[in-house]
Amino acid sequence: MARWFIARHGETVFNAAQRMQGDALHTPLTRAGFAQAEAMGEALRRRLGPRPKLDLWASDTGRALQTLAVIAEHLELDWHEARTDPRLGEVGIGAWSERYYRDVAAEQGQIVDPETGMFSVRPPGGESYAEVAIRLRAWIDDTAVETGDRLILMHGMSSRVLRGMLTAAEQWTVCGTPVAYGVPQGGVAEIEAGVETML
Repeated sequence: MARWFIARHGETVFNAAQRMQGDALHTPLTRAGFAQAEAMGEALRRRLGPRPKLDLWASDTGRALQTLAVIAEHLELDWHEARTDPRLGEVGIGAWSERYYRDVAAEQGQIVDPETGMFSVRPPGGESYAEVAIRLRAWIDDTAVETGDRLILMHGMSSRVLRGMLTAAEQWTVCGTPVAYGVPQGGVAEIEAGVETML
């Protein structure tokens, strides 16, 4: 069975400021974000060795591609061979894009479910988690002919949906679709035959 290594990008300037990135495609990594990318690269190098046979995928955001560039250097892989797909992007947050969490919460009340860490309400003009699952399912189906190991650089919430789909995780009521537990920024999960291991 192929292994899927699903990684969450490193901390960005928006993350540090507690702003919602949404449609902001190119929010750069902080020094902490680069350190997280280094740690992911080191962990994957220990797990896979140099120049592993690994298909590289990322969302089309700068933060995912920046993180992947550091990881690829550790693995001695060519970053230019990575493929991007917008379907690997973060959950769409519509009108909340680029706003501070505190400002949105002041207007809307509690927007994050304390049990799951996911949005408890759908962002105005944004996506539901079920819609995220639909686009991720389309990406999985479109790339199903590729049977090798892959590394996928994504985002916090959308990666939880993908990991939930691949591991048949619990379907949280607030999410309406299977969602895996969260991992810290810079976290990497290995999934093989529906079983997840954190690196």
